[in-house]
Amino acid sequence: MTNTPAPELSPPAASGRAARGATTTVLVLLTVLTGMLSPMQSAVNGALGETVGDGNSAAVISFGSGLVLMLVIVFARPSTRLQALSIPSLIRSRRIGWWNYLAGLCGGAVVLSEGVSVGVLGVAVFQITLIAGLVISGVICDRIGVTATVKQPISVTRGLGAVLAVAATAVTISPSFHVPHAIALAVLPFAAGLLAGWQPAGNAAVARESGSMLVSITFNFLVGFVVLLAGLLVRLGLGTAQFSLPPTWWMYTGGALGLLSIGFMALLVRGLGLLLLGLGSVAGQLVGSLLLDLVVPSVGQPIHLATVIGTVLALVAAGIGMIPSRAAGEPGTAR
Repeated sequence: MTNTPAPELSPPAASGRAARGATTTVLVLLTVLTGMLSPMQSAVNGALGETVGDGNSAAVISFGSGLVLMLVIVFARPSTRLQALSIPSLIRSRRIGWWNYLAGLCGGAVVLSEGVSVGVLGVAVFQITLIAGLVISGVICDRIGVTATVKQPISVTRGLGAVLAVAATAVTISPSFHVPHAIALAVLPFAAGLLAGWQPAGNAAVARESGSMLVSITFNFLVGFVVLLAGLLVRLGLGTAQFSLPPTWWMYTGGALGLLSIGFMALLVRGLGLLLLGLGSVAGQLVGSLLLDLVVPSVGQPIHLATVIGTVLALVAAGIGMIPSRAAGEPGTAR
């Protein structure tokens, strides 16, 4: 009697796994491209901060331009207008928890740190420091399951990917270790990265309850703008801040770049989870920062060998993080 080998996968199962792998690869590539928007925004907001002479003012201008653009888009359509006007009732009924609609503070922290520190750190060093906080936040958020559809254990491959991403941060910032002021400023984007890891999940939750990703992004900008403006008004009253509008048109594009990044990340997080989203974003941010420093050196810093090595390490980290864990199971079922 001949035994049929049992371990072989049936054609539907094999094709299903191949399809999931192909989908994940496409989503990661899209995340890499989306990640390239971040260094562009950092360069714009950093130049804006230097021009107006105040990082808080630069953040208000950047968030304000994004908010105006989103309000025009949302209120131009009757459906999204009604969805936007439903936000207060969703908050009162607690269908949107405060930890979700405060996602706007995460974006505000990133933009504020850009206006304050990019001029000193440079685009690449700023992005790598931001990434360190983002990856650590991604590990924690994925483990406790803050997204609605994805809950991931800390597997060996995902843990190794996170460690390599943090190592890439250390290598890239190493040329500045001897500059105490630069190291102190690097704490700002690191802390912003810890908050930014939560932002895609918070925006996705608001979009799910309101029924519109556009409304979610608008609310993100509104919360961040109100908080940043309140801080600026207090500082202006105390005489510790200054405010002026930049004369150059492209310095107003930081809000639009942030808008695109937020929207794509909120869509991609549903299929990837926060850690894998963060690792793919790492690759895009690093490659984008490197290209920006090469093509437009006036907005960046001289490229060190450490920056190139850090970029390669981060790309390897993203690749390792893509390797599925056999014990993880289907997305959303892992515990």
